[in-house]
Amino acid sequence: MKASAVLCPHAAKRLIARGVAAHPLVAHAIAEGTVVVTLGTTNAYVADELLGETIDHGAFAAGVIDDRWNINARIGEAKAIVIQSGRQVEIEAEQLLASLGPDDVILKGGNALDPFGTVGVLMASPTGGTVGRYVAPALARGVPIVIPISVGKSIRASIAYLALQMGSQCIELAAGLPSGIYPLIGHVVSEIEAVNLLYDVDATHVASGGIGAGAGSVSLLLEGEADTVRSAFAFIESLRDEEEPVVQGRQ
Repeated sequence: MKASAVLCPHAAKRLIARGVAAHPLVAHAIAEGTVVVTLGTTNAYVADELLGETIDHGAFAAGVIDDRWNINARIGEAKAIVIQSGRQVEIEAEQLLASLGPDDVILKGGNALDPFGTVGVLMASPTGGTVGRYVAPALARGVPIVIPISVGKSIRASIAYLALQMGSQCIELAAGLPSGIYPLIGHVVSEIEAVNLLYDVDATHVASGGIGAGAGSVSLLLEGEADTVRSAFAFIESLRDEEEPVVQGRQ
């Protein structure tokens, strides 16, 4: 059976979050290890799913893109969430890095997804922000990095190429904060992977964008057994009532 589906940005984030929660690496780390949820607009939805409660989405972001490359006006109000053995613990994530290993997971979002499956993370901070704090230590210790990101962030250029062209000291004119871009390697969970993880349905990205409620939307083709496609379609349709979070950049 085939079906078409449309997800607005916040509905897509909820679908991706459900997929992340169902990912075997994340499920294992939730049960027996540690999960670190770094700041990010999509990761806020992931935190909802992993904790079973709604967090403050407006605070759970660092860098944001509104009409420019910007910083969340509420930056500093929230910090990375640490979950150990299924429960949130009050500990600074940076203090845990030296003890993390292959049974644990770091969740890190991104800004761009290239044709080769590499994710790009914009960096305005001179020390690399969340990338500088978490990614290198995770890779050094073999900690899996799971990357929730929408296919709506797909770009045509190579992230590796862009990383060589960009940087806060290389951009003379900028809409917002001049930034570099980091090539993030890990286990990508987009709408495509989420649908497959949740319903064993194949999804293909067929269109992006729209008008009105469809601005920034992602259109998918769903293919599979009739019952599973119907279930996936029904869930996606149910996300139409998902509330859009309010995240404001600094003026």
